[in-house]
Amino acid sequence: MSVDAAGRHARIERKTKETEITIHVNLDGTGASKVRTPIPFFSHMLEAWSKHGLLDLAVEAQGDVEVDQHHTVEDVGIVLGQALRQALGDKRGIVRYGTAWIPMDETLVSAAVDLSGRPYLVFAVPVARQRVSNFDLDLLQEFFRALAFNAEITLHVTLHYGHNLHHITEAVFKAVGRALAAATRIDPRVADLVPSTKGRLG
Repeated sequence: MSVDAAGRHARIERKTKETEITIHVNLDGTGASKVRTPIPFFSHMLEAWSKHGLLDLAVEAQGDVEVDQHHTVEDVGIVLGQALRQALGDKRGIVRYGTAWIPMDETLVSAAVDLSGRPYLVFAVPVARQRVSNFDLDLLQEFFRALAFNAEITLHVTLHYGHNLHHITEAVFKAVGRALAAATRIDPRVADLVPSTKGRLG
């Protein structure tokens, strides 16, 4: 793993008997993405996450999806979380907190994030044991749990209402992306400070 000294970048690789994943993130990007996973709908959601989070993202993922999608989806969450944590560095100057509300037709989803260094997930999106296209929705919570715990962030995601599963899933990814964009933003008023009365996060 490596962090680019010229900016808030990180590149992480993970290889197991089940998956092989490489992810590069740039927190100060424009939302450009190049995502390749063996699950097309999941790839599309990661692209939406990158676009709305203004985070440049490159993902190369292979996995044993012929056995189950779980390994690939969870491991991408693990690596993406690790990349976010590395790219944030010591977190000096960040806003720290971020929220977003995303309406998609009949659906409304909110996300709130604290880049606290304390991993926690509240995922109030009841879509388990259903499927959109080729993506198992019971893996949605597994992905965001892996992301939150490996990024060491507190993340709350809530479905307020909605019934179209595609709209719900896409709104979740967009809401989390926009909340992270707000939380990772540098505030020039506190550029040399860590946003905690303790003097450190975590």
